[in-house]
Amino acid sequence: MQYRFDFSDVLGYWPQFLHGAWLTIQLSFGATVLGFVLGTLCAVARGSRVRWLNMLAGVYVEGIRNTPLLVQVFLMYFGFASIGLAMPATVAAVITLIVNVGAYTTEIMRAGIESVHPGQIEAAECLGMSTLQIYWHIILRPAMERVYPALTSQFVLLMLATSITSQISAEELTAVANLVQSMTYRAFEAYIVTALFYLLLSLLMRAGFWLLGLIIFPRQRKLGTPA
Repeated sequence: MQYRFDFSDVLGYWPQFLHGAWLTIQLSFGATVLGFVLGTLCAVARGSRVRWLNMLAGVYVEGIRNTPLLVQVFLMYFGFASIGLAMPATVAAVITLIVNVGAYTTEIMRAGIESVHPGQIEAAECLGMSTLQIYWHIILRPAMERVYPALTSQFVLLMLATSITSQISAEELTAVANLVQSMTYRAFEAYIVTALFYLLLSLLMRAGFWLLGLIIFPRQRKLGTPA
């Protein structure tokens, strides 16, 4: 059996592919920023001495990390709609991605926070630094610097996971590929083009995070070892 590649029909839909890639970028950016904030707050909560706060954050993390993302997407989109809380597919997609990546970010940031030596915190308290100053300068920034490579990898995986939201008709890159292959009957070519788009987006994200690491971690810039 011989297969003859023909990308002409598929490439004729390049505006749709660009639109899908742009929505993928938007979903990824929104979920990355808000998911990082959520995960950092939950990481602080998990290390809190307030028992109920610690337990609440723990239940959230374990619940999200031990259920499939696809089920979470369906629950957010179809489940809430069944009780009268319908929302657009894109909104449901970004909320689910935020909640999902927030749980993984929690554990990554918690590992970074726990790597900070207690003696550093005690020294900051002796210098009269406020709680907010201690958390920002002594705990969170050094913690983020130590786990930055793990964070960037998780956020790249998040971008790739946006493909799952095509199951609720979010018009991102994979949804466009599904549409194009159904119209052209060129599934192989359509998904090859889609894979190349995802590869390009992954490389761009990693380069962007590398440059961001040079900016926000001046010590690594001086050492020449950006995260």
